[in-house]
Amino acid sequence: MEKREYIDLYLKETAEIIEKLDREAIADAVSVLEKIKKDGGRLFVLGVGGSAANASHAVNDFRKIGGIETYAPTDNVSELTARTNDEGWETTFSEWLKTSGLCEKDVLMVFSVGGGSETTSLNIVNALKLGQERGTKIISIVSRDGGYAGLVSDACILVPVVSKERITPHAEGWQGVLWHLLVNALH
Repeated sequence: MEKREYIDLYLKETAEIIEKLDREAIADAVSVLEKIKKDGGRLFVLGVGGSAANASHAVNDFRKIGGIETYAPTDNVSELTARTNDEGWETTFSEWLKTSGLCEKDVLMVFSVGGGSETTSLNIVNALKLGQERGTKIISIVSRDGGYAGLVSDACILVPVVSKERITPHAEGWQGVLWHLLVNALH
């Protein structure tokens, strides 16, 4: 495929995603964020790989623009790698959240391509289980079928799969579009 054909294809897929996005799920996420802001809760953004980088950027935006106290456990590389080394990858987020005193006033926001399962992204899955135990609201921006995050979220924004070859770039790219939408909807 020539460069121009690929560019046209990718942008066509992007436009298709726009048409298929669930506006009600986005509105539900805005409502959860409005409540946390009003009640003085905290937002914890979870992601691994490229989604971890997105989580870090989102923390800045939700704090600076959205006015919500926001954190990402992946922003503290020393603690993340110490926990991975000493306790194992599967509990890196849940143990970090326990130390942070995760409670019912808080919100977990998950950025993930697949949303986690019994065999993938177990640190996200275990964090979500802790959130459920503590009555924490959950927002997810995920793709594929939403995975575990999609099942347990109060607001699940599903990035539609329009190309099996480009699930990850579309999912991670749309995380950025959607968190920027959410942050700016809070004004």
